[in-house]
Amino acid sequence: MALFDDEPVKKKPVHEIGQDLSLLSVGELDERIAALRAEIVRLEAELTAKGSTKSAAEALFKRG
Repeated sequence: MALFDDEPVKKKPVHEIGQDLSLLSVGELDERIAALRAEIVRLEAELTAKGSTKSAAEALFKRG
């Protein structure tokens, strides 16, 4: 619980890199894999967006 009402409540991460997986069930492992795949898609989309922005900036300043 937050000390003050205006403090955001931090959510526990779905998966922590390097954590012990031996106590997780098959279902929990499947859920984590799905969450990590969704995060990879999100990261790749951001990478593509940044690449597009960089290309546009380079084209603007190239001018010949």
